[in-house]
Amino acid sequence: MALLAAGSAVPSALVALTVFRASAWACLLCFTSYNERLQICQIFAGLESPDLGKCEEALTDAFKGLQDTEINYDERSHLHDAFTQMTHSLQEVAAAQGSFRVAFPHAAEKMQKVISQLKEVQACIRPCGLQEVARRFRCRGCYSTVCDLPLDCPVQDLTVTWGHQAMFFCTVNFQLPKEEITYSWKFAGGGLRTQDLSYFREIPRARGYLARIRPVQPTHRGTFSCVITHDQRPLARLYFFLNVTGPPPRGETELQVSFREVLRWTPREGEMIEPWTPSLGELLARPEALTPGNQCLLAAAVALASASATVLAWMFFRWYCSGD
Repeated sequence: MALLAAGSAVPSALVALTVFRASAWACLLCFTSYNERLQICQIFAGLESPDLGKCEEALTDAFKGLQDTEINYDERSHLHDAFTQMTHSLQEVAAAQGSFRVAFPHAAEKMQKVISQLKEVQACIRPCGLQEVARRFRCRGCYSTVCDLPLDCPVQDLTVTWGHQAMFFCTVNFQLPKEEITYSWKFAGGGLRTQDLSYFREIPRARGYLARIRPVQPTHRGTFSCVITHDQRPLARLYFFLNVTGPPPRGETELQVSFREVLRWTPREGEMIEPWTPSLGELLARPEALTPGNQCLLAAAVALASASATVLAWMFFRWYCSGD
């Protein structure tokens, strides 16, 4: 509702430029209409009074201090309500034969206090990502904007010994929306360290914020990419360059190595990243692993352990009593 009201005020503000000076592009023009401001001055000065122009100019001057104001995007409705209340209060003062030269600065001062009490604009967290939580509304121009940061995050390098395990965590250091978050993984092989999307192919089975490869093979050397999406809108793209080093593990015989080289063995992309099922130790060590599904499994395990302990205690008690 407030968004519609704020949006409808913008065209009226364009009309108002013929009366109000251009420097007055401020919160006053974003959250009040031209007709509302004109009506206030008509009540104060009269419909045909020569002071009507002076009243309009005084209203503009009083709110100059708000022209460069930035607010948290989620606080727009609160500020719109505050300006609506201010408009009614000024109309009441005007009807009571008050002075606009006194009323306007007083109203602007009260609005400054309201703005100072709004939820603060969150800072942009570098180096990358579409950070909706830091979206802000700018009164100079009546528009919203997000952090001017690239969608692509810098490449992270990971070196793993042949035959060992590689893990990639698709996490960012800014707050993500709580719902409708999805993760998709892609791979650019051939040892490429790149962010060029044309080299990447999707890994179908890879879903979730964590990906694990085991055992790591030389063919895994390349760049893995994870895309974090909210409601089909990408929020960030992370890149991980995996470098595989060292000789083959002891379990690999020379004949097996030669056989793979002859066949140019490459794992199928769907089998490259295996689904991650965390152990109890990993759940406790990494709180982010406690997804709703893992929480249910953990609760079921605790309940089963508790029931088993109760049954064992009851059986011991029966055995002890029967001995007596």
